[in-house]
Amino acid sequence: MSINVKLSESLVDQARRHAVTQHRSLPKQIEYWSQIGKIAEENPDLPFSLIREILIADQEAPVGEYQFG
Repeated sequence: MSINVKLSESLVDQARRHAVTQHRSLPKQIEYWSQIGKIAEENPDLPFSLIREILIADQEAPVGEYQFG
């Protein structure tokens, strides 16, 4: 379900610029920033680089269990 939310023009302009450089849509850029903020609030000791790696790994396809031998 999607809903309309009023955001400041400044935030939308910043998100639009970042979205272009990151090859995301404007809504996806804002969702990305929201995810980062949520993870950072819940885990204040994590550096941004680790948060970014977690989000990237979350998008990767599962590899499955490794079989030895």
